[in-house]
Amino acid sequence: MLTLYRPGNGWLHRAPAGPKAVVLLVVVLAVSLLPSTYAAGGCALVIAAAGYLIAGLGMRELARQTVSLRWVIVITLVGQLIFLTPEAAFANTARVTAAILLAALLVLTTRVTDLLDAFERALHPLTRFGVDPQRVSLVLAVALNTVPVLGRLATGVREAQRARGARAGLTTFVVPFLVVSLKHADELGEALSARGVR
Repeated sequence: MLTLYRPGNGWLHRAPAGPKAVVLLVVVLAVSLLPSTYAAGGCALVIAAAGYLIAGLGMRELARQTVSLRWVIVITLVGQLIFLTPEAAFANTARVTAAILLAALLVLTTRVTDLLDAFERALHPLTRFGVDPQRVSLVLAVALNTVPVLGRLATGVREAQRARGARAGLTTFVVPFLVVSLKHADELGEALSARGVR
């Protein structure tokens, strides 16, 4: 499985995976519940930036993650502007961006194996109800990796288009992005099947 973990020695890297996931989930929920104002949108982005600084990943990694999300940001903002006021559109887009950046922060500071172990331990009491903790933890770990992976695939598509001299545009981006995304999904499915996951 592809991992996006960045080695580091900050306290967020050293924190146990389970409590760290819970804390980041609470922060993401808090960001999601902020009101639709310019100030709240800015606050959401500041919280995300603070998370990267606290984790010791720095502004460069934050900028890299944000750039990889640029198409998500553009599509979300344009879609919101069609139906909402500019203030609400900005606030909603900022909250979505901050939530994605914070989710990526968990994956960047935690090894996938640690996440799997934490999810399995948390779900173990549900085995008496027929829940398979290993399968559920694997699905959750894959889901956590998906957003940053899609961001990297989008960056790769844009860089390939730039190298070929193709004009930047939404229509010229979407088809190649879907192709590489589906290819990644197929490869992931084959890797899981090879390991006996059905």
